[in-house]
Amino acid sequence: MGIIAMPEPDRRILARASYIVDRLLAALPPDTVISDPKETRAYECDALAAYRCPPFAVVLPRTTEEVSAAMKICHDLGVPVIPRGAGTSLAGGALPTADSVVIGTIRLRDVLEVDTANRFIRVQTGITNLSVSAELEAEGFFYAPDPSSQLACTIAGNIAMNSGGAHCLKYGVTTNNLMGVRMVMANGDIVDLGGPLLGGSGLDILGLLCGSEGQLAIITEATLRILPKPEGARPILIGFDSAETAGKCVASIIRSGLLPVAIEYMDNVCLRAIETFANAGYPNCAAVLIVEVEGSDGEILHQIERIRQIAEELNPVEFRISRNADESLAIWKGRKSAFGAMGRLGDYLCLDGTVPVSQLPYTLKRIGELSKEYGLEVANVFHAGDGNMHPLILFNANAPGDLERAEAFGADILRLCVDVGGCLTGEHGVGIEKRDLMTKQYSAEDLAIQMEIKSVFDPNWLLNSAKVFPLEASQPYRGEVVRGR
Repeated sequence: MGIIAMPEPDRRILARASYIVDRLLAALPPDTVISDPKETRAYECDALAAYRCPPFAVVLPRTTEEVSAAMKICHDLGVPVIPRGAGTSLAGGALPTADSVVIGTIRLRDVLEVDTANRFIRVQTGITNLSVSAELEAEGFFYAPDPSSQLACTIAGNIAMNSGGAHCLKYGVTTNNLMGVRMVMANGDIVDLGGPLLGGSGLDILGLLCGSEGQLAIITEATLRILPKPEGARPILIGFDSAETAGKCVASIIRSGLLPVAIEYMDNVCLRAIETFANAGYPNCAAVLIVEVEGSDGEILHQIERIRQIAEELNPVEFRISRNADESLAIWKGRKSAFGAMGRLGDYLCLDGTVPVSQLPYTLKRIGELSKEYGLEVANVFHAGDGNMHPLILFNANAPGDLERAEAFGADILRLCVDVGGCLTGEHGVGIEKRDLMTKQYSAEDLAIQMEIKSVFDPNWLLNSAKVFPLEASQPYRGEVVRGR
């Protein structure tokens, strides 16, 4: 177990656990409620697997009304609720506490409406990201946000963390593609916000919800903006003999006024792992960029030529233009396999911080220096076009102190992101991983305002209350005791 503290469980709730489960069983279909400790262990962590704590019950509803019924019971009995999508969070966003009930959206998988004329799709939020575009394939449309975990991650989690992906440079992240939601409030009330029509009056509550990490409500349905497939698209693979030079190339492309669909970065540590895992045919060099452009044939050729001119000023070791669909798939295959490939090298922490694109060269240089200081290897693979970095810190989970050292290294990288003008997270969220670093980015007054907003939606702080906000600052709202590691 690492260095992140969590609240002590409420013994009064634990003493009533059987009664609470009976109340849930009385209100919901019997196969919806899980309370056997052997089965609740499957929900003891998310993808930040260094931290684990099984809940005393799990609820897996199939309808918004079932979510509402479960939420009402938990609200009336003062039971903490942990919203959960597919459990792919890398920041501990779905980590339970022993006195909590997990309410998962994974069975909410229906496609409710497809309207290509008005360019939207309405879905239950347990559907996976990739399934949304698969539903639209035959219509010639797609859903733009494409996180690397899109095969598994759900729309519920994407909304909670405001996820992006490789193509967010041109099309934006989840908040830019979310048009409306149906949500269940902490007290069980069902509320609709937004919808397929653009615009609206009043406060942008929808924008507030996207990225709120399950702190304000459980979102059960979403109306998503969909787009016609582009006329054509072509990726370019550019290799460099130094990480800093690759960073300079990214900054130069953005400064030129070009807007590629994606600019992805991978360093040599990552490239070596990918070649063993996916045999993607990448060059053996310090760093590789994948730059994808789209449009008509003429537009594509014009953009490629401008990118070639920018890259050649920096002496690339390779400049490879995809010539057909198979070569395009091969170029992207390695990038999409990167996190799985790195797992074969051993344990790693996957970080998520954002920096100004102009600061990429310095940030990469400083991460390399920190790697030597901590004695831990780090791989860099990230969405370079918008500066959303994902350093992967390699460590040995079985070596005493290694996890703590990796976490300290990670904290220094995230502080670096803030110091150069960036922020703590781009798409993974704060969860528990970055919770205690929030004071680096926000003043006490800023945090107080954010916590007051949470209190408007969730006065009793029952929804995911040990996440996002530092425990000491939020303790007056939560009224909990904090336990150490």
